[in-house]
Amino acid sequence: MFHSKIQTENQQVFLSLLEDKNIELFVKREDKIHPLVSGNKFRKLKYNIQQAKSLEQDTLLTFGGAFSNHIAATAFAGKSDGLKTIGIIRGDELALDFQNTLANNSTLKQAHENGMQLKFVSREMYREKSSERFINQLKVDFGDFYLIPEGGTNHLAVKGCEEILTVKDDKFDYICVAVGTGGTISGLIKSAKKHQKVIGFPALKGNFLQKEIESFVDKINDWQLIYEYHFGGYAKYNQSLISFINRFKEETKIPLDPIYTGKMLFGIVDLIKNNYFLENSKILVIHTGGLQGVNGFNEMLLKKQQKLIE
Repeated sequence: MFHSKIQTENQQVFLSLLEDKNIELFVKREDKIHPLVSGNKFRKLKYNIQQAKSLEQDTLLTFGGAFSNHIAATAFAGKSDGLKTIGIIRGDELALDFQNTLANNSTLKQAHENGMQLKFVSREMYREKSSERFINQLKVDFGDFYLIPEGGTNHLAVKGCEEILTVKDDKFDYICVAVGTGGTISGLIKSAKKHQKVIGFPALKGNFLQKEIESFVDKINDWQLIYEYHFGGYAKYNQSLISFINRFKEETKIPLDPIYTGKMLFGIVDLIKNNYFLENSKILVIHTGGLQGVNGFNEMLLKKQQKLIE
């Protein structure tokens, strides 16, 4: 699955606002790489899987929440490349009725069907996921494995994300991307041209991402994190966000997810309205995928009798 280079199309977005502000907006459709291993998940896993194979490791172990795109992607990618996979999942309550959990969680169901062994741990224990003691205990439980961090972000992931931008993207003034663990934006910063500004839209509260990104970026390019559009934190939302996602898809035929890309595009459109971008600017938005999580999100919205993502 990871043997060839992938190039994705840039789809131009036509909105009356863009014409009024004299701005061109394109979306790089990384979400079209694969239904499960799409966008930055493909980029992050590419060199990690190659490294696991070069080390003759036959098992990948990683971490994630109950609706993690990374968990679903790792399970499918591992199966496709003949590797066993183990997912350490946050929330030990999910193990109390495993079959019910699978019946009500499409992400974990997909991962399980693709052969991933799931281990549910308490939130307290999950916070220790990077500690040597916890990793050593996992090796006692499961034997040797190739470790991929939560969200897939490490130096090999950043290397993969450096390949997102190509020569045809040199014409853009701004590169915009949603930010989770910082790997994707780090790759973009490293590969962006000097005239380009990279703007990240964190999906989480807190300013810890700045240092995380700086640990991967060894050159000073023009980049910025804009924190105002996380809607209260990871997986938080309101009905204006859901309405925006549905309206954007209706007008552009581009689906968004409510965790990452929906918040980013909401922020970009709001910034355009408020004249953040210079007139005549060309903006490239990186669609990082994540659409598999929409089904699980809609299941939650349905229970709350709220408007669904179409």
